[in-house]
Amino acid sequence: MQLSLSNFFFLLLFFFSVPIPLVSSLSSDGVALLSLLKHWTIVPTPISSTWNASDSNPCQWVGIQCDKSHNVVALNLTGLGISGQLGPEVASFRFLQTLSLGSNNFSGKIPTGLANCTLLEYLDLSVNGFSGEIPEPLFSISGLVYIYLYENSLNGSIPANVGNLSKLEELYLGDNQLSGVLPKSLNNLGNLVYLEVSGNHLEGRIDLGSGDCKNLFFLDLSRNQFSGGLPSSLGNCGNLTQFAAVSSNLVGTIPSSFGQLEKLELLYLPENRLSGKIPPELSKCTSLTGLHLYTNQLEGEIPSELGMLTKLQDLELFENSLVQLDFLNNNFTGTIPPNLCHGKRLRVLTMASNRLQGSIPSDVGNCSTLWRLKLEQNNLSGALPEFAENPNFDYMDISSNEISGAIPSSLGNCGNLTTINLSANKLTGAIPPELGNLAELRTLVLFQNNLVGSLPPQLSKCTKMDKFDVRSNLLNGSIPSILRSWTGLSTLILSDNSFTGGIPTFLSEFEKLSELQLGGNLFGGVIPPSIGALQSIFYALNLSNNGLTGPLPPELGKLIRLQQLDLSHNNLTGTLKAVDGMSSLTEVNVSDNNFTGPVPETLMKLLNSSPSSFMGNPYICVNYLPSCGETCAGNNSFKPCNSPPSNRKGLSKVQIAFIALGSSIFVVFVLYGLIYLFLWRKKAKHDLEISAQEGPSALLNKVLEATENLNGHYIIGRGAHGTVYKASLATDKDYAVKKLQFAGHEGTRLSMVREIQTLGSIRHRNLVRLEDFWLRKDHGLILYRYMQNGSLHDVLHEIEPQPTLEWSVRYRIALGTAYGLEYLHYDCDPPIVHRDIKPMNILLDSDMEPHIADFGIAKLLDHQSSAPTTSIAVVGTTGYIAPENAFRTAKGVESDVYSYGIVLLELITRKKALDPSFMEQTDIAGWAKSVWSSTEQIDQIVDSSLKEELLDSTTMDQVIEVLMVAFRCTEKDPKRRPTMRAVIKQLLDADSQVRSTKS
Repeated sequence: MQLSLSNFFFLLLFFFSVPIPLVSSLSSDGVALLSLLKHWTIVPTPISSTWNASDSNPCQWVGIQCDKSHNVVALNLTGLGISGQLGPEVASFRFLQTLSLGSNNFSGKIPTGLANCTLLEYLDLSVNGFSGEIPEPLFSISGLVYIYLYENSLNGSIPANVGNLSKLEELYLGDNQLSGVLPKSLNNLGNLVYLEVSGNHLEGRIDLGSGDCKNLFFLDLSRNQFSGGLPSSLGNCGNLTQFAAVSSNLVGTIPSSFGQLEKLELLYLPENRLSGKIPPELSKCTSLTGLHLYTNQLEGEIPSELGMLTKLQDLELFENSLVQLDFLNNNFTGTIPPNLCHGKRLRVLTMASNRLQGSIPSDVGNCSTLWRLKLEQNNLSGALPEFAENPNFDYMDISSNEISGAIPSSLGNCGNLTTINLSANKLTGAIPPELGNLAELRTLVLFQNNLVGSLPPQLSKCTKMDKFDVRSNLLNGSIPSILRSWTGLSTLILSDNSFTGGIPTFLSEFEKLSELQLGGNLFGGVIPPSIGALQSIFYALNLSNNGLTGPLPPELGKLIRLQQLDLSHNNLTGTLKAVDGMSSLTEVNVSDNNFTGPVPETLMKLLNSSPSSFMGNPYICVNYLPSCGETCAGNNSFKPCNSPPSNRKGLSKVQIAFIALGSSIFVVFVLYGLIYLFLWRKKAKHDLEISAQEGPSALLNKVLEATENLNGHYIIGRGAHGTVYKASLATDKDYAVKKLQFAGHEGTRLSMVREIQTLGSIRHRNLVRLEDFWLRKDHGLILYRYMQNGSLHDVLHEIEPQPTLEWSVRYRIALGTAYGLEYLHYDCDPPIVHRDIKPMNILLDSDMEPHIADFGIAKLLDHQSSAPTTSIAVVGTTGYIAPENAFRTAKGVESDVYSYGIVLLELITRKKALDPSFMEQTDIAGWAKSVWSSTEQIDQIVDSSLKEELLDSTTMDQVIEVLMVAFRCTEKDPKRRPTMRAVIKQLLDADSQVRSTKS
C-alpha cells in the first residue's frame, strides 16, 4: 500500500516523539540531580565522570547515598570546588536527610523550596558565597539537628522560628552579614550544644540563658554590635565550656554568676567596654585554662582568689586600669602582655612560678605606680628593662629565669627599693655603682650569674643592708673595708668567686651576722682569731677551698651556737681541739687538710654518720668508744688511737631456725608453680573445631594461583591480624589478600560469614573495598584491591630514601582518613568502631588518597575469641590505644578519635608513635604537648622537611591548627575529645582560612 506524503511525515513525527527505551530509565531522584548540574558553571571531574543518565539510579554516583529503596538520603559534595547556584530541584528530594555542600563556590540565594526536604537532619552550606536572607521556612524542618551556614554573605535577621527546632544541637551562622537581634526563641532550644554567630552585625541586648541551656557547651558572640552587658542568666548554663564575646560593644560588669560555670575552660571578653572589678567568684571556675579580658575599662585589684585557678595557662589583662595582678604559682605560658600599667594604676604585679617566656615589657620599668614586682621562676629572657624614677618601687624578684645582659644602672633611680633578687639568671657585666643610691636597700641577691669585677665601694652607702649574696659569679678583688658600714648585716655569702686578700678582720664587727659563706675563693692566709667575736653566728660558717694555712685559732671554739662548719679543702694544720666544745654542730666538714691527733668526742657522732667529712687527713685517729662498738664507721676508716677488744659472734639458734623455715616455704611455692603451669598448658591444648566453608571463588582461585598458594615470596606486609600477599593477575589488576589466623579461636562460621558480608557491603571512597573472602577452620582469606603507594606507615617511616611528602598531601591524607572514620561512626548501622587506627591500616592509592583498611576485623576476631580466660587481650596497637582502653577491650568511637589524633601527630612530625628519640615511658602525644607547652614553636615539632613550607605563614597557621586538632583528639578524658564530624569541620575550617588568606 502506498502512503501519501502527508501520512509519511505524520508517521515520522510520531516516531521521534515517542521515547524509545534504548537504556534503562533513570529514577526521579537521578533526574533531579542531573537537573542540578544545569545551574553549575564548574562541575568537578568526580561528578561528571560518575553522574550518568544511563544508570537506573544514582546510588553509585560520587557523593550520593541511598536507602534500600534507592531514594537519595544523603548528598555530600563537600570541598569539591563546585561553582554555580543551588537550583530549586533540590526541593524534590523527599527522603533527603543529609545535605553537605560546604567549602565550594556556590552563590545566589538558598532555595526556599529546601523546606520541602522535611526529613533533613544535617545541613552544611558553609564556606560558600550564598547571599540573601535565610529562608524562614527552612527553620520549619523540625528534625534538623545540625545547621552550618557560616562564612557566606547572608543578610537579614535570624528567623524567629529557629526556636521551633527542638532537636537542634549545632547552629553555626558566623562570618555573614546578619543583622537584627538574637531571637529570644533561642532559649527554647534545650538540646543546643554549639551556638556560633560571630562576625555579623547583630545588635540589641543579649537574652540568653533564661531558658533550658543545660546542654550548651560552646557559645561565640564575638565581633557584633550588641548593646548592654552580659546577662547574668548565662550562669545557668552549667555545661558551658567555651564562651567568647570578643569586640562585641559590651558594657557593664562581668556577672558574678559566671562563677557557677564550673566547667568553663575558656572565657574571652577582650576589646569591649567592660568596667568595674573582676568578680572573685570566677575562682570557682576551676576548669579555666584561658582568660582574656584585655582592652576594657576594668579597675581595682585582681582578686587573690584567682590564684586558686591551678589550670589557668593563658591570661591576658593588659590595657585596663587594674591595680594588682597576682597569679603566683600557676601554669601560665606565653609572654607577659604589654601595657599592663595602662592608666598608671598598677601597684602589684605577681606572676611568679609560671612558665612565662619572652622579655619583660619596657612599660613595667616605666610604671611609676608600681610597688611590687615578682616574676621569679619563669622562663623569661632578654635584657632587663630600664627603670624610670619611681619612689613607690619597694620589692623586685626576677630570680630563676634566663635574663641576660647587664644590670641596668637606672635601678638606682628607685630610691626606696628594699629588696632586689636577680639570682639564677645569665646576667653579665659589673655590679653598677649606682646601686649605692638605694639607701633603703636591705636585701641584694645576685648569685648564679656571670657578673665580673670587684664590689663597688659605693655599696657602703646601703647602710641598712641585711642580706648580701653574690655567690657563684666571676667577681674578684678584696673585700673593701668600707663595707663595715653594714652594721646590721645578718647574711654574707661570697662563695665561689675569685676574691683575694685574706679573710677581712673587720668581719668581726658584724654583731648580728648569723651566716658567713666565704668558700671557693682565693683568700689565703690564716683564719683570724677575730672570727671568735662572731658569737651571733649560728647557721653556717664556710671557709672551704681558700688555701688557708696554719692551725685553728682557739677563739673558734667560742662559736657555741654554730650548726654548720665547713673548713674542707684547705691546708690547715694542728689538732681539732678548737672545735671540741661546739656541741651545737649538726654538720661539719674538715676533709682534705693536714689535721692531726684524735677526733674530739663531741664530733664522733658526726664522723659516724658522714666519714667522708673527715677523710683526707692522714694523721687523725679515733678513740674506741665502748658504746659504739664496731658500728662506728671510724673504726674501719680511720686508724685507732687505741685498740678495741675482740668480740666475734656466730649465728644464733633463732636465726638458723628462721633461715630453715624460709627455705621450706620457698620450695613449696616452687612446686605449686610447676603444677599450675602444667595444668595451664594442658588446658591450652584444647582446640574447638569449626566446619569448613566451601571452596574459594574463581577470583580467589586465580589469586591463590598467582601467589603460588600464598608463597612467602609474595608477602608485602605483616600486621596484628595476619599476613598480606600481593597478587598480580593477567587482567592487569593487582590485589592484596590478607590471611587471618583463627588458631585458638572458636569458629561460629555462620556469624563470621554474616559479619564479613556486612563489611563487604560498605562503600566509601576512603575505605578499602572488600572484594571477596573465604573461611577455613583455622584461617580466612580476605581480598582487597591493591594500593600502589602502600601504607602511610611505609611512606612516613620505612621507604628509603624518604619520599617527599608536601604538607598539602599530608593534609589531604588527614582529611580523607577523617571522612572514612566519620562514615564508619555515623553512616553504618550499627556504627563500626575500627579499634586499630594506625598508619599501617591507612593505605594510599596512586593519587595518595587514603583508604582505611581492616575496619571491623578487630571486632570480627574478638567475637570469635576462644573460651573465657582470666587474661584480657587488649585490641589495638601499643602507642595508638587510648588511655582508658589500656587494660580493657570495650571501646567506643572515642578510642578511634584518640588513635586518629596519634596519626595526625605522625603526619606532622614524621616520628613514630613510640619513637626511639623519646624519653622512656613517653609517647608522641606526651612529647608533642610537652614541646609545645614549653616553646609554642611549631618548628620544634614539625618534620624538618616541611620547614621550608612553613616560611609561608598561611601554611604554618594551618599546620598549627591541625596540631591543635591532634591535641584535642588525644585528650586523656574521652569526653573531651571531639567527634569525627567535629574533626572534619575543624580541618575544613583550617583549610578555608588558608584559602581565604591566599585569595
